[in-house]
Amino acid sequence: MSAPPSGCLLFRGGRLIDGTGARARLADVLVEDDRIAAVGEISGGTGARVIDIEGLVIAPGFIDVHTHDDRLLLAEPAMAPKVSQGVTTVIVGNCGLSLAGLVTAGRAPPPLDLLDPAGGGFRFERFAEYVDALAARPAATNVAMLAGHSTLRVAAMGGQTDRPASAEHRARMIAALDEAMDAGALGLSTGTFYPPAAAADTGELVELSSRVADRGGLYVTHMRDEGDRIDAAIAETLHIGRACAMPVVVSHHKVAGTRNHGRTEQTLATLAAAMACQPVGLDCYPYSASSTMLDAGRVGLASRVRIAWSAPHPEVAGRDLDAVAEAWGVDVQEAVRRLQPAGAIYFMMSEADVRRVLSFPHTMIGSDGLPHDASPHPRLWGTFPRVLGHYARDVGLFALEEAVRKMTGLPAERFGLQGRGRLDVGAWADLTVFDPGSIIDRATWDRPTEPAAGIRMVVVNGRPVWRDGAPTGERPGRFIRRGLAAGARRESVPVAARA
Repeated sequence: MSAPPSGCLLFRGGRLIDGTGARARLADVLVEDDRIAAVGEISGGTGARVIDIEGLVIAPGFIDVHTHDDRLLLAEPAMAPKVSQGVTTVIVGNCGLSLAGLVTAGRAPPPLDLLDPAGGGFRFERFAEYVDALAARPAATNVAMLAGHSTLRVAAMGGQTDRPASAEHRARMIAALDEAMDAGALGLSTGTFYPPAAAADTGELVELSSRVADRGGLYVTHMRDEGDRIDAAIAETLHIGRACAMPVVVSHHKVAGTRNHGRTEQTLATLAAAMACQPVGLDCYPYSASSTMLDAGRVGLASRVRIAWSAPHPEVAGRDLDAVAEAWGVDVQEAVRRLQPAGAIYFMMSEADVRRVLSFPHTMIGSDGLPHDASPHPRLWGTFPRVLGHYARDVGLFALEEAVRKMTGLPAERFGLQGRGRLDVGAWADLTVFDPGSIIDRATWDRPTEPAAGIRMVVVNGRPVWRDGAPTGERPGRFIRRGLAAGARRESVPVAARA
């Protein structure tokens, strides 16, 4: 595929999948500057550079709704792990962890250190400072931001996050949250599963979320529990949404631990029932292994644990925890202690549950990749092609058009990303061109940073950022400010809905 100019492009002869779930159709697509100017049968005379994509699919650029790319955008603005798989927009600040809103002299407390294991990246006291840094050095992808509750909590409470927040602490968090919303944040994310936020009671979460709801934002959560107590965690999440009359999104929905395998039948039924009376969304990644900080309690739930990184023992990254313990002549718990601080990959879900969540009509796709791990989970580089190639084409879990909807139109609507996620006249020219016959993830456990196959071209705001297996060097990404998320609260919401 030859190199086109960045101004006016005519994609000719491809199968168009528009992001709505509608059937693919043959259509040309004309891009003028940063917008889609025409769709259909387009004759000559446009003055555009013609790009022949016969036999290929052209779709809206993929939206990665669950990332931890906060620092990656600044450190590696080419964003190769994402544009190589067709992603044109990333949402950062998930799981309560945002790079913005906290200043530290060195390493941040776990799991905030997942965003910056080396230390030194937490230098943005105000969210607006982070946005300004992105503007000064744009990335290849667009970015939208959530304010991380754990980040706010550490900034307000210091090392005393193992207790409920006082009125003064809550006031500090609300002030920082107001500043984040002023800077354009989409809403609040929480990670009450993690130590900095585990002691936060529901009242604290409602107080902060209500402030966000007043601004048209949403509540996105890594819930308190994804194992034995998942029912109570879902109930709390839904309660917060009702109490604040705001949309909620359940992050990376799963059920963890062998004894919980199969429970997604129940959890999805609960979420589906709630959707009848309140706005609820969810995302997931297409793998049966998770990845986060190395935690002694979580080790016991997994059939296998692989070390992603270790500060005191970087040489063991990519090795199984059992093998490390055996080599050291210690038990697993002692090995965990010696490795800290560290990150790990946990094999703890069932494939049947993964497929059930993926095929749920309301599920969006999010990679949840950790870009600074020495030996990362392959989802960082492989999520979207794996959905398209393995689950849609090879397994037949859903149609290709439905797979594209889950990663374009659905997340754009849920997160209020106006003008994104649809391939239509007037929309932003975020596009992905791929070969439906060859697209597949190539990242593996042993080679986790291998780029996917089948992605031919990726265009962000009208400019190609990935072409024929390599970045182009273009960095046209923009910061996407808050729009109106699907089901967001309006002034007409009755007071009773907040009870």
